[in-house]
Amino acid sequence: MSEIPTGSAPGADHDVLWRQLVAPADYVNPEPAPRYNLVVIGAGPGGLVTAIAAAGLGAKVALVERHAMGGDCLNVGCVPSKALLEITQRAGVSFDEAFAWLREVRAGIAAHDSVDRYTQAGVDVFLGEAGFTARDAVAVAGVTLHARRFVIATGARAAVPPIPGLADCEPLTNETLFDLTERPRRFAILGAGAIGCEMAQVFARLGTEVHVFEQRDQVLPLESPEAGEVLAQALQRDGVTLHLGAGVTQVSRVDGGLEIRAGSAPVQVDRVLVALGRRANTDGLNLAAAGVGIADNGLIEVDHRLRTTNPHIYAIGDVCSTRQFTHNADMHARAVVQNALFAPTARVDRAIVPHCTYTRPEVASVGCSAADLEADGTAFDRYQVRFGELDRGRAAGDTEGFAEVLVARGGDRILGATIVGHDAGEQIASLVLLMTQGLGLGAASRLVLPYPTRAEYLKRLGDACNRRRLTPRVAGLMRRWLKWRR
Repeated sequence: MSEIPTGSAPGADHDVLWRQLVAPADYVNPEPAPRYNLVVIGAGPGGLVTAIAAAGLGAKVALVERHAMGGDCLNVGCVPSKALLEITQRAGVSFDEAFAWLREVRAGIAAHDSVDRYTQAGVDVFLGEAGFTARDAVAVAGVTLHARRFVIATGARAAVPPIPGLADCEPLTNETLFDLTERPRRFAILGAGAIGCEMAQVFARLGTEVHVFEQRDQVLPLESPEAGEVLAQALQRDGVTLHLGAGVTQVSRVDGGLEIRAGSAPVQVDRVLVALGRRANTDGLNLAAAGVGIADNGLIEVDHRLRTTNPHIYAIGDVCSTRQFTHNADMHARAVVQNALFAPTARVDRAIVPHCTYTRPEVASVGCSAADLEADGTAFDRYQVRFGELDRGRAAGDTEGFAEVLVARGGDRILGATIVGHDAGEQIASLVLLMTQGLGLGAASRLVLPYPTRAEYLKRLGDACNRRRLTPRVAGLMRRWLKWRR
């Protein structure tokens, strides 16, 4: 979290309050207890939920944070990015208005994650860098904390690839993007994943010339090709220029800005944002002293109950999971409170975890993709409805977007789903509930839903699934029965 001089940024007065709440300059660490039930390292979403839940159950808890309470989500991730996405949907919003709004929203939410709230809840908050000194001890700010159990919740940070010249061009990441004080006239975004696509839409709406570079041949390369195509068309309508299928080979300074080389023709811009994945924050933790192993992908090794290779130390969230979402860290936190303080019976490997890209249209998905199932040799049936076919879609003039559900061949067990359209992140909740409760798609036929709504997609897909499951033999028996009953 970089420093912004007071008065230099739109909404700088909100930043003063925000910083005082999440990283108060005058805060003095408490005297440590002789021994804690739980020491939590990292005060992002996962660490915060773990600490306050454990304290609420009566545990003696210490929470260590080296930067700012709230982690990436509050300070440089979900909260500022979604604030920008929302406000820039309004016509005529300026850069100053948009960035003042994100800072107002962030400051308003910061009280929920503040040092003061957690100390009042009985948590000993320590601000400083944590490092293990033994298998059961952590040093922070000149003191040592001892505990029965530890939870590592240090998250991840943006990965900056070794592209020639990139490091010398002061690239932005999510950690510095929201500190901008003026609108770039020309902007390059490296990576067309969720962050890249969301910020491309934001800056295009603000009047910036935006170029998105993606080595693979579609935006949102982890989503279905159809979903990627719908979003690509939306981005292009907003004025975003897409450079797909060619990786960036060189970034260099030129007169008047920066030059990006990918493929044939170079592109000149003023600033560049790197959105090419993330790496776990394990530096400085001295994990070797604690007997905690790191996997080949750089994540802390954990089992399905979130135990590391040291059974007294757990890890949660982005530092140990490829599902790097706030809601995944929250789910981990709820499990780790059970496992670290009581009987270790909560497992996370069976959790149904959706995700959403909050562009317009939104793209949400859960479970396996068609490509995953085909690669595994899993037979499946595909059901799809386009929102423009629904009466609510016709009334609203929807011309894009769809809901697609993949089920086990010949049955109705849901294997995966993708929704592209208005409020897709909200719409997918019903499918997540069905999957979590072990209910098949056919169960959706029994729902009574308000008319007309987009949620009717679910009932329509359930009806289609049930019709396909009606075998010729059963259909023949039903026809004979009804003929006899005339």
